[in-house]
Amino acid sequence: MASNSIKIFAGNSHPELAEKVAKRIGLSLGKAAVVQYSNRETSVTIGESVRDEDVFILQTGCGSINDHLMELLIMINACRSASARRITAIIPCFPYARQDKKDKSRAPITARLVANMLQTAGCNHIITMDLHASQIQGFFNVPVDNLYAEPSVLRYIRENIDTNVNPAVIVSPDAGGAKRATALADRLDLDFALIHKERQKANEVSRMVLVGDVRDKLAILVDDMADTCGTLGLAAKTLKDNGAKAVYAIVTHGILSGKAIRVINDSALEKVICTNTIPHDDKRRICNKIETIDISGVLAECIRRIHHGESVSVLFSVAPA
Repeated sequence: MASNSIKIFAGNSHPELAEKVAKRIGLSLGKAAVVQYSNRETSVTIGESVRDEDVFILQTGCGSINDHLMELLIMINACRSASARRITAIIPCFPYARQDKKDKSRAPITARLVANMLQTAGCNHIITMDLHASQIQGFFNVPVDNLYAEPSVLRYIRENIDTNVNPAVIVSPDAGGAKRATALADRLDLDFALIHKERQKANEVSRMVLVGDVRDKLAILVDDMADTCGTLGLAAKTLKDNGAKAVYAIVTHGILSGKAIRVINDSALEKVICTNTIPHDDKRRICNKIETIDISGVLAECIRRIHHGESVSVLFSVAPA
């Protein structure tokens, strides 16, 4: 008789996070070989039976995003062909999440295309974290659990930043992140400020205007992702120019591509705190301003609750120890 146990597999995008998640549940990672042939075709071999099992495949959107996405699709399809009972894709940082709407003529909605591909491959459930736009959940016809890094961020601030000694203010670097920042400010009982930015083109900010008071306060910038860090660098300069005592940045997805490390090192930022939805150990070695918030506990508890048919809504407000 099938035990219907949990099987956790990992692609090549973030094996360290997968190991931490499996360890927290008390399991070993499932055996899977994911390799590339010399012509760059991806080959997947599932090395153990998944028949009638509850399969979870962890693959995040980073590095060689297209290769990692293809790996995930093939792994899902391989498990479906091997008669897995349910296949859940754990995608901490959802790829192509910024291409979620038709913002100009003939622009593709690539996030919807990714959603369609995952479902066609055979995915029954999606677990992700801090989607760039919550409406991406509507592109799926299968359940999507969009977890939040907010509880983990709250715990980090309470444990590492004494807001009683150092008056602090939560700052959103753009209007789009105002809801996220105000929610955090309300739970910490702190003031809120907003930076309005004007872009000439993608990934390039031309001018910033601060709305709110940061004078003689510790400014904590909060955003869902940091890519080239041009926004964070300019925001930190704007806050310092307006009298902020120090500037921290807390982001969920530390993509840190291109010249991001140089921007951080040259900026007025004291620290850039990222969750480990994306691996950045190599970046930490060359930039001592980067710190990490571990979210493996959140993902592990979500897996446990889904497997046992329990509600995951408690994870929206409480971070597991």
